[in-house]
Amino acid sequence: MSCVVAIGNFDGFHRGHQALITVAKTQAARLGVACGILTFEPHPRQFFKPGEPVFRLTSPAMKERLAKALGLDFVKALDFNADFAALSAEEFMAREIVAGLSAAHVVTGYDFHFGKGRTGNPNMLRATGARCGFGVSIVDPVTDEMGVAAFSSSAIRQALQQGEVREAARQLGYWWRVSGEVVKGDQRGRTIGFPTANLMLDPGMQAREGIYATRVRVGGDGPFLKGAAYIGKRPTFDTDRRFLEIYLIGFSGDLYGQKIDVEFVDFIRPDQKFEGLDALIGQMNADCAVISQKLDALAVDDPMRAFALGKLAAEGRV
Repeated sequence: MSCVVAIGNFDGFHRGHQALITVAKTQAARLGVACGILTFEPHPRQFFKPGEPVFRLTSPAMKERLAKALGLDFVKALDFNADFAALSAEEFMAREIVAGLSAAHVVTGYDFHFGKGRTGNPNMLRATGARCGFGVSIVDPVTDEMGVAAFSSSAIRQALQQGEVREAARQLGYWWRVSGEVVKGDQRGRTIGFPTANLMLDPGMQAREGIYATRVRVGGDGPFLKGAAYIGKRPTFDTDRRFLEIYLIGFSGDLYGQKIDVEFVDFIRPDQKFEGLDALIGQMNADCAVISQKLDALAVDDPMRAFALGKLAAEGRV
């Protein structure tokens, strides 16, 4: 069956990626065929540098959710292994685009390179399309409203590493989020009056350590809950593991085993070591007050509603 396909890593589904998808959907509507994305798992960088975990903005499962929310018909993730990495650019196009997808039209970014040694490029893709009968759209850099900086996954990772959550959201077009199943921690928070929901972090997750204002949804639906989230190693307690803990302000209940989405709205302060529990508890109370104010203001005017995925997320559709 013929289709239109956008090709890329799509890590983050940021506003540049969304522009590719808009072009692909327009072509699919014109041709009356299905529309989807072709992507790669694991991330190619993880394959070539296995000892350096990649800071993934979106998990494979989240890619599927975001693609569905944007109205795509399919997500095809190719297994990026040694055999695949050895394919020449010509072999990749013949096997995956022509034979594998019967593509009627292909959409990529201006900087898309493919095949062994990254020898494939947009010009080669256009030539192959002309020869094999599929159309090609190459999307130029998608920049911000001032026309200055192009959106990129690398820039978003850098923003998150510096705690610049709102800059990351501006490029993503939605609040960056982490999703997962709540696991049992050491329950230390309960002993000081701040029980937390704990999520396991991927090894490469490198957002800045500290306290965040977050919105939390349980099970992918229902109302947003206010969350004071912590990323770090608990220096006050001399631990050596990295945690993501979320204290749900004004909530009581058992969340063990449930899946939650944690949307990062603002960075509050860096991680720090306290001299004792009283100082820690006092600061946590102050943090929660600030976080509540920020999230109350957000409920009135959420700037992410201006963008496709932000609007869909605010409506509970992703």
